[in-house]
Amino acid sequence: MGWGDLFSFGRVDMIALHKTWFAFFLTFFVWFNMAPLVTVIVQESGFTMQQLKLLAITNVALTMPGRVLIGMLSDRLGPRRTFTIVMVLCAIPCFTFAFASSYTQMLVSRLLLSMVGTGFVVGIHMTALWFKPRDIGFAQGVEAGLGNWGSSIAAILLPIVALNVFGSWRYAIALSGLVMLLYGIYYWFAITDGPVGSVYHKPRKGAAIEVSTWGDMINAVLWTIPIIGVLAILVWRINGMGFMSSEAALIAYVVIAMVVLYQVIQILRFNTPILKKGVPEDDRYRFTDVGALCLCYVATFGAELGVISMLPTFFQKGWSLTPQLAGLFGSVFAFMNFFSRSLGGYISDRSPTRRGAMLVYLAGIAISFVLMGMMSSSWPLWLAVVVTIICAMFVTGGCGTTYALVPLVKRRITGQISGYVGAYGNVGAVMYLTVYTFVNDSQFFYFIGATVVATFLFCFFFLKEPVGAFSQEYQLSSVDREMMDGGGGH
Repeated sequence: MGWGDLFSFGRVDMIALHKTWFAFFLTFFVWFNMAPLVTVIVQESGFTMQQLKLLAITNVALTMPGRVLIGMLSDRLGPRRTFTIVMVLCAIPCFTFAFASSYTQMLVSRLLLSMVGTGFVVGIHMTALWFKPRDIGFAQGVEAGLGNWGSSIAAILLPIVALNVFGSWRYAIALSGLVMLLYGIYYWFAITDGPVGSVYHKPRKGAAIEVSTWGDMINAVLWTIPIIGVLAILVWRINGMGFMSSEAALIAYVVIAMVVLYQVIQILRFNTPILKKGVPEDDRYRFTDVGALCLCYVATFGAELGVISMLPTFFQKGWSLTPQLAGLFGSVFAFMNFFSRSLGGYISDRSPTRRGAMLVYLAGIAISFVLMGMMSSSWPLWLAVVVTIICAMFVTGGCGTTYALVPLVKRRITGQISGYVGAYGNVGAVMYLTVYTFVNDSQFFYFIGATVVATFLFCFFFLKEPVGAFSQEYQLSSVDREMMDGGGGH
């Protein structure tokens, strides 16, 4: 499958791909509908920039654990139902934020709205049901690449709609939620979970990810803790900014610890009976591969979010540019998403090994960030922009090679694995942005490069090539067939 196939509107799988990337696009459009209107909101409301920064932090707070939970829900209900639920329910906090009369209402609304960022894992799951292993890399790249454009298009359109059409930021944000709500209802009736006649494979019922060995269960516990535990860093930042008392922060830490403990108990309760009974050899998968892909997404999507947050300021300070021009150069990372992310998936589909493609991209990212760290005002601006574009191509392309591997680890729990990997992208962003508050720009780029080198070494030694990575069909185990015989088709 290639670029020309995207215009084959007579193919049902292409129509499903277009419907799904647009759903993902809308969730990202709504997720980032506040950022381009911050100055307008400050002027109208009288809030301080510090208060708006806190809203930006809460905007990503629940996305990390939410991606794991929604991944499980997608495996249970199917991506069609789950995507509709996400779009319809998340429209509600979008409306309450738009018409909030107090800062507290805005804060709570933005916290709940952070769940709309979970649409990413549902889109990945839906795409995996429509495309075969040989084409999955390119299809995932297109779906995620176009979907990611939602944030860029929101940055361009919303100020125009708010200032030139409505004369109010509130109606512009409410309109974005209304469009998502209506499309969510349409999506319910417009698509199926895979081609008609195919079988949708549900996982076992449970509140935790399924593992194959006792060692993998320990692995699952260790990789689950940071997804929820990273919220403690957010609490620490909010407390440090003076928006939360020490007593409230202590309560928040206790709540986070209890949620982590609950999730660990769920993993143990769900998997212990399965492991005692024994998992057939052909039904096993390696949780180490899931962990490796989590690290890959830290090094790719996490780095992308971190760099996007500081790149305009970096260009403005380094080359004395106007905010508008610095913003234009700074948008390079997000703008490259569709082309380079799709290209990453396409290269993964055509490479001799998907693992090899991943390692090449990680090496490219590491070298790129070393070059980014060497950049200074003594460099010609054009050369700095070229290095930034090369870095963006490797980083966003690496997102494509990562998600070309995700659906191939374990077909039955694609949603859950996608949720873990997707959550780690946000874990990486929080980690990088926290480090950024302590270092200068060059040190920041070098730090990212060092984490990518560590990821490269981990993947080199521990990431395995999935079985049937280029097959016509996904691998089915004896347990898959047994569960299919027990129902679950549509």
